[in-house]
Amino acid sequence: MSILLGKAGKLARVLQVPLWRRSLRQHRVAASVEHESVLKLLGILDLVVDIGANRGQFSLLARHYNPTARIISFEPLPSPAQTYRSVFASDERVTLFQSAIGPEQGNVPIHISARDDSSSLLPISELQAQTFSGTAEVGRTSVAVAPLSVFLQADDIVNRSLLKIDVQGFEYEALQGCESLLNRFTTIFCECSFVELYSGQQLAPAVISWLASRGYLIKGIYNAHYNPDGLAIQADFLFERQPAPVG
Repeated sequence: MSILLGKAGKLARVLQVPLWRRSLRQHRVAASVEHESVLKLLGILDLVVDIGANRGQFSLLARHYNPTARIISFEPLPSPAQTYRSVFASDERVTLFQSAIGPEQGNVPIHISARDDSSSLLPISELQAQTFSGTAEVGRTSVAVAPLSVFLQADDIVNRSLLKIDVQGFEYEALQGCESLLNRFTTIFCECSFVELYSGQQLAPAVISWLASRGYLIKGIYNAHYNPDGLAIQADFLFERQPAPVG
C-alpha cells in the first residue's frame, strides 16, 4: 500500500508543474520528484551535468528549479536518448550526448534491463533482479563511452555546478571518467549501493573514500532503500566540495 501511495503522491506532484505535466502527457516521462529536496537545498545552479540521464527525469526536475541553467546530459542507449531529445526539443540550453562516461574512450557492451533505466555497463546480478522486480537482463548491445573531458572543457564548468551520476553500479568508474574536471563542480549527487547489485561494482564506502580524498564530503543522504530484513541496499548521496586549505 505504501508503494501505491508513493506513486499516487508522485503523480499528484508531477501534475502540479506545467513542464512536468506536459512531459508526462506527451512523452510518458515523469520528473524525478523524489529528488526535489536536493534541488531546493542547492538553490540556483548555473550548470547541471546529468550522467545517466535516461529519458530526462532528473533533467526535468533540474530545469524547473533552474530555469536558465545549462543542462548537459549523457545517455548511451538509443531509445531513451531519443525520448530525451523529444522532451527537450524546444530547450536550447539542454544538450544530450549519446554516450556513457568512463575512464577510457571506446565502445563497450551494455547489459540491457527489462526496465531500461536499470541497464548497466556491468553485469546485472541475481540480487538486483530479486530486489527490484522486472530488472533482469534481456539483452546486450554496444555503446560509446568516454571521459567527460572529451565533451567539456574546464571553462565550460562555471560558478555553481552540479554533477549528477546515476549509472547502475558504474558510479566509481564514471567518477574516474570525470576526474580531470571534478574539482570544477561545487556539488556531486550520486547513487551508491551498499551491496553488489551489479557484478564487480564498487560499493558506497569506496565511492565515499575516493571523493573524500579529492575534497568532497557528504552533505546529505536521501532515498535510502532497505530490504525486508532492514539491510541497507542503496541510497543517493550529496557531496560538497570543501574549501581549499589556506596557506
